[in-house]
Parts: sequence; C-alpha cells; structure tokens
Amino acid sequence: MTESRRTAVIGAGVMGETLLSGLIRSGRAVDRLVVVEKRVERAAELSEKYGVSVVADASAAAEADTVLLVVKPQDMSDVLAEIGPALRPGQLLVSLAAGITTGFIESKVPEGVAVVRVMPNTPALIDQGMAAISPGTHCDEGHLAEAEGLMSSVGKVVRVPEKQQDAVTAISGSGPAYVFFVVEAMIEAGVHLGLPRTVAHELAVQTLVGSALMLRETGEHPAVLREQVTSPGGTTAAALRELEVHGVRAAFLAALEAARDRSQELGS
Repeated sequence: MTESRRTAVIGAGVMGETLLSGLIRSGRAVDRLVVVEKRVERAAELSEKYGVSVVADASAAAEADTVLLVVKPQDMSDVLAEIGPALRPGQLLVSLAAGITTGFIESKVPEGVAVVRVMPNTPALIDQGMAAISPGTHCDEGHLAEAEGLMSSVGKVVRVPEKQQDAVTAISGSGPAYVFFVVEAMIEAGVHLGLPRTVAHELAVQTLVGSALMLRETGEHPAVLREQVTSPGGTTAAALRELEVHGVRAAFLAALEAARDRSQELGS
C-alpha cells in the first residue's frame, strides 16, 4: 500500500469497521481514510473511536484513490448509482459484496475504473481472515497489489480467477459458519454424554484450535492427520464409521454446492 493513497470505506457495518480498524493498525494514516456512513449515531461512534473523517454523502468517494465497497449485495446497485457519476478512470473499486461480479460493477461506473472483487470471511475480525481477490477488466498489477495490501491488514490473501469466486464463497466465505455448526454439535453431544456445558465448550473449542494449528504448522494432508488419531478398532474409528454411515462427507459437498449456487444467484 502506498501511504499517500486516499482510501474511502463505503459501508460501516461489521466488516467495514473490521477493515477500517485493520488498516489503522497496519499503519495507514487516519487522515488518508474517509468513511461513508449515513446513520448519524454510527458516524459519531466511528469518528470518536478511530479519529477518521466520517461523511454521509457517498459521492465523497470521488476524492479517494481507492474505494472499498463493503455493502450488502442487494444494496450494490443503489450505491453504484450514487457514486458512479463521481468516479473517474484510474480509480480502484474494491468490492466485498458476495456474488457481485466485476462485470456488473464495471457496467455501472465510467470506463477505465479498475475493479477488484474480494471474498473475505469473518475471522478478519481477529486478523485471521481469509480473502480471495480477482481482477476486473481494467485492473493492473498495481491495483491488485493495492487490494492485496488492504486485505492483508486483517488476514491472508490469495488471488484466484473470478470464475472461482463462487466456490471460494462456498468454502471460506461461508466456511466459518460450518465450523461453528460442527463445534456447536460437539458441545451439545458432550452435554448429552454427561459433561458440564462449560467443560464441553472448552474441550471442543481447544480441540478445534489445536487441530487447525496442526494443519497449518505441519502442512500434512488432513487425511494423514486423521489416520494418526485413528487406531484400528478404537474409539475414533467407531465415531468416524458413524459419520460415514450418516453421510456427513456427502452432506458437506451438498452444502457447499448450495452455497456456490446461491452466490451465483446473487450475482445474477
């Protein structure tokens, strides 16, 4: 990221504030940031908390070099209609709206505006996010590097062709919810098996954290790590057999296909 670049954040919900906070922590000067937020109380809260300029008029984005669009997919058309006339060729729009294609955004803004599509996820809240970025028609390496720098302030970033973004949405964008769902089920099972809820919660959460770190630190395939835990005829083997009998693997495939299909629908 270039320190002199001015960045506007449109949309100050959870993810918008997460990015704002991450940018400031990573060294971006607050006088190079502007937030667009129409709710008066929320604007005052952000201004006091971060010391940034907060405005209600989205056309203020015209003065920025980079514009982060952190809005809901269903709000994207209205936001683009508001800011589009004020944009100029060479500006960078970074969209974090699920399912919205670079082509759609490019059709609503002046020719030559660079667009990068991003799929983030909620662990960005603790600087452990996973974001995938894809370039639009007018994007060059500098634009991609800028988007990469913005998102790396709250986690890891990979570059993917845009045609893979719906699959990314299914795996990492929605992925935290699947993990929380599984941990919730483990906690409930622990209570059913006679454990106090607090103990079941600690056991499940730390098991998840430790297992995730093993995957990352060892670089081993998950099947290898799973086999290390699974003794022939043992307790783990008995549990895994039940998961296979109940079609958990197939259920995950169907779930991710449904998420991918919904992402495609949002884009259309």
